[in-house]
Amino acid sequence: MSLALWVPIVGLFTLALLFALFSVTAARFTGPHRYNRAKLDAYECGIEPTPQPIGGGRFPVKFYLTAMLFIVFDIEIIFLYPWAVSFNALGLFGFVEMLLFIGTVFVAYAYVWRRGGLDWD
Repeated sequence: MSLALWVPIVGLFTLALLFALFSVTAARFTGPHRYNRAKLDAYECGIEPTPQPIGGGRFPVKFYLTAMLFIVFDIEIIFLYPWAVSFNALGLFGFVEMLLFIGTVFVAYAYVWRRGGLDWD
């Protein structure tokens, strides 16, 4: 294995690093420098930030349930990519299996929706 094969990869990483450094440096000199309290406050999706109690505070269980549901459905959707890549090779069997998989995901989604798992109140 020759080191010449690594030259394009090293060049690409160098180019990316130079672009990042240039962007950060250029923004420092070209951007406006008018700071005020609103710009320095944390942004929470348009909602006025509320002070948190000292010691962190507890997150509601609903937050963790929503995060776990996102991860579960996200991972299930990732399984669609290999199927789409090898769709022609799998034929009718692969199509039926993916319909069953999508049906299962849809049933789980409908169940969570009906139980109020996606409501943030």
